[in-house]
Amino acid sequence: MTSATPTEEDAQTIARTVVAERLAAGAEVTGPAMSVFWHNDELGEGQEWRVTLKTSAVVRDRLAARILELHPWAGSSEITASPVEWAMDRYADWVEKFTAAKE
Repeated sequence: MTSATPTEEDAQTIARTVVAERLAAGAEVTGPAMSVFWHNDELGEGQEWRVTLKTSAVVRDRLAARILELHPWAGSSEITASPVEWAMDRYADWVEKFTAAKE
C-alpha cells in the first residue's frame, strides 16, 4: 500500500505508527518527488514524500483507515495498493506474522 504526503515528517509518522500497531510489517519513506496535480480546480506543483507499506490482505482495510486518520490531507489522501503476484515464502510469512494485529 502506498500514500504520498507533503512532508518527510508526515510520511515518517505514518510509517512509524502503522508498523508499531502491526498494520504493516515494514515501511519505506522515499522522496522528495516533484508532483504536478489538480487541487480545488487549480493546477498545482509541489514536493511529496511517498510511504510504501508492506501489509497483508487481512489488515489492509484497517491500515487504509488508519492512514486516513493520520494523513494531513483530509479528504484527498492518496492511498493505493497493488496485489503481490508472487513473493518468496519466507518474505510472505514475515509479512503475515507481523501484520497479525491484536484486536
